[in-house]
Amino acid sequence: MLIAGGGIGGLAAALACVRAGWRARVFESAPAFAEVGAGLQLGPNATRILHRWDLGPALAELAAFPERLEVRSAASGRTLGRLRLGADTWRRYGAPYATLHRADLHGLLHAAVQAQGETALHLGSRIGALRQRADVVALAVRRDEQPQATEVEGDALLGADGLWSGVRAQLLPGDPPPRVTGQFAYRALLRQPALPAALRSSQVTVWLGTGLHAVQYPVRGGEWLNFVVLVEESEPGAATDPRGWDLDAPPEGPRAALQGACAPLRALCEAVPHWRRWRLCDRPPVAAPETLAAGRVALIGDAAHPMLPYLAQGAGMAIEDAAEIGHVLAMDAVDVPLRLRRYALQRWQRVARVQARSTRNARVFHASGALRWGRDAAMAVLGERLLDMPWLYAGQ
Repeated sequence: MLIAGGGIGGLAAALACVRAGWRARVFESAPAFAEVGAGLQLGPNATRILHRWDLGPALAELAAFPERLEVRSAASGRTLGRLRLGADTWRRYGAPYATLHRADLHGLLHAAVQAQGETALHLGSRIGALRQRADVVALAVRRDEQPQATEVEGDALLGADGLWSGVRAQLLPGDPPPRVTGQFAYRALLRQPALPAALRSSQVTVWLGTGLHAVQYPVRGGEWLNFVVLVEESEPGAATDPRGWDLDAPPEGPRAALQGACAPLRALCEAVPHWRRWRLCDRPPVAAPETLAAGRVALIGDAAHPMLPYLAQGAGMAIEDAAEIGHVLAMDAVDVPLRLRRYALQRWQRVARVQARSTRNARVFHASGALRWGRDAAMAVLGERLLDMPWLYAGQ
């Protein structure tokens, strides 16, 4: 198996391939794995897979496991709704709700792949043209230290190369580029012992405002607090490159957007010494299985179905993709193209639903006027029934 991309989806897929009896070769353009990004949330749909892969103990050493999720008004600070996590998530879904640093999840998967011993990781390797033949797929790869590309062959190719996927561009010629949403995520990591006691937190808190919302939760066993403010902005002519997802932010960060926020949210914003900024892009929901696989090539993760972060399922869907890839690859009596076709048939409707719900949540979270009033009233009446998502968490 050839895998383009060595991020969370690519490494999860490599692990799933090896568990299915395949060998994997991963080609990553970065010259080294670096500690980039910030926090992420993993629902029980994703942590259940990690436990199935015997990674539960490693996850427990790296992650935090919040006891609850609380939704609050960004303007008044009033609590709008709560969802019990912790032991309740274990009881309902047989797996935990975890929050952790993206680099820690990546490192966990990297260590698991290396321990299997059947995966070759090629860093500093940029992919080029792919060619499908009846029995193999060929991929041009140029390594940083080599002036010319070389061609490698495999039984199949997985495009796990992210939002601006080169594999996708070749598999789906004429496919439009990702759409720029006009939304930005300002991100920061804060060491909790250095914060005033009132700002420390061991739970997930979502602050809903007009045209923005913020999320905070613990990572690295609770030692650090991940803080993200998502805002709707319009930039004049010199707009940032939408491909830059981990850029320096202006020193003031999102402070102007939070001027009308409640005191606790403003205080947390003021405690941030340095912001990073990420321009949010996505694609419309997957419309057909042919978008995910054709012949001996399949797409996973953001290459297949990028989504806005308003359902906290980007990493979770990539891990689910990898698990399904492992399942179909184990079907030894079936031709490889049919196995990948089955993967696409199994995944496309679920990921499309998650994409659509993520886009819907952007409108609901940032609502004003009557929609905002209705959202708050529904949350007060329905409580956990509105915040819990059995259709999502019970899957996989």
